[in-house]
Amino acid sequence: MLTIIIADDQTLMRDGLQTILQLEDDIEVVATAENGEEACRLVAIHDPDLVLMDIRMPVMNGIEAVKKLREQSPRTKALVLTTFDEDDYIIDALASGAVGFLLKDIPTDKLLQAVRDAAKGEIMLPSSIAVKLAARLAAPASYARTQAPHARNKIADVKFTDREMSIIALMVEGRTNRDIAGLLFMSEGTVKNYVSAIYDKIGTNDRTQAVIWLKDMTVI
Repeated sequence: MLTIIIADDQTLMRDGLQTILQLEDDIEVVATAENGEEACRLVAIHDPDLVLMDIRMPVMNGIEAVKKLREQSPRTKALVLTTFDEDDYIIDALASGAVGFLLKDIPTDKLLQAVRDAAKGEIMLPSSIAVKLAARLAAPASYARTQAPHARNKIADVKFTDREMSIIALMVEGRTNRDIAGLLFMSEGTVKNYVSAIYDKIGTNDRTQAVIWLKDMTVI
């Protein structure tokens, strides 16, 4: 059974999400919260698999709550669900440790699939948001001041080709090489070659670290 806590300051949104999720046989909403502080307290009590976290909440906002959960309850995944698709919110949520970012107008079937996937640790990003992230990778120097000195030295001057940018967008979405090959009509071997080239440019051969860095490269 997948256990979930919903954190949103709007009663209608909390109740609506709870109703949708509780209809599923494999999902149980164990608690709801009105703000980030309450969400963190309830996570400590219930140890859920996932928190659906709004960003704009009183007392403690969703970004701060995600940071706190990453430190205090690392097993619990946080999936940000909000009405805003502004770049700063996206970057802050992901950099704070969220496993994904979904807009509140997402269709019910996609929401349910995203919840299940996010609970497994898969990175969840709508394609429109992934495209935004990839577009900002075109100017990697803008994030350099936020990186550790060794990271800045490695990747401040990185430039990507258009094809690499397309692959990076899908990597940030959590897609496998096989997925990317199918979506871009390429062979899996060709995708692997591109991914290797991307690794070389940012100085790592670890996919998890690469995705983290590629997300961080969008921070202003």
